[in-house]
Amino acid sequence: MSIEAPEVEYVTKTRVACDGGEGALGHPRVWLQIPPEVGWVECGYCDKKFILEDDAQPGH
Repeated sequence: MSIEAPEVEYVTKTRVACDGGEGALGHPRVWLQIPPEVGWVECGYCDKKFILEDDAQPGH
């Protein structure tokens, strides 16, 4: 039995929202702030990883 890797999404903003992406099977929407010095953040509910692209803009 293998474990599926968490989803990864490349984004251009430092503020992102995650709701699990599966409608009623998702999770409550949370807003995440990506620290520019780190360049990524993971959702605490579903472990989805948001990675800043090189041309990312600050803010939302």
